[in-house]
Amino acid sequence: MRRENTWPKVELYGPTLTETWKALYDRFGLDFESSLDRSQPQDYWQRHLYFNAGWFFHESPARFGNRFLAWAKQIRDDPPAELVCQELFPWLDQIALPLVIHSFGGGRPGPELDALDGSATCHYRTLPLLYARESDRAVAVLETVAKDKALRPTLRDWAPVKAMVYQNKGRKARALFDRARLPHREQVIRNTLKREGLWLR
Repeated sequence: MRRENTWPKVELYGPTLTETWKALYDRFGLDFESSLDRSQPQDYWQRHLYFNAGWFFHESPARFGNRFLAWAKQIRDDPPAELVCQELFPWLDQIALPLVIHSFGGGRPGPELDALDGSATCHYRTLPLLYARESDRAVAVLETVAKDKALRPTLRDWAPVKAMVYQNKGRKARALFDRARLPHREQVIRNTLKREGLWLR
């Protein structure tokens, strides 16, 4: 799974990562202990269910979506006390998602889903990030789709596509990075793109 430990940010005087997540599980009556990956150290972010929100599966999109919306609103409008110092935006989907997945009996994807966030799909989030770090194939697919005469009238009205694809700013962004030696932290990539005026959302 392509993800980083973006939430929660642990404050010097607490609560700990574990206390923060447990408060959320308790709020919704979920078994916190069964969600943990005990092969990971205590208070290490990967010990907890945490997803990039790029993809997930469920037998009923309506049931899943309704619960997701209700719980996200509850977290937003009435967060547990342990979240008092935490930023909820833009992380609200990543806060609610593991809770909802766990409530339906789901968990971490196994190796049979390795192609997601890999060779079968590309979770890029923003076009500047796609150009900066994704494969040549991902860029080629994007640019081929953008040239389709049926799609072009719609796509060219979306500012990021217009700038990154049709005005070739994506190629400028791509030239800033060696994909064999990308920075380990996404923040470094974002800051470089911002500095060059190539960060579009």
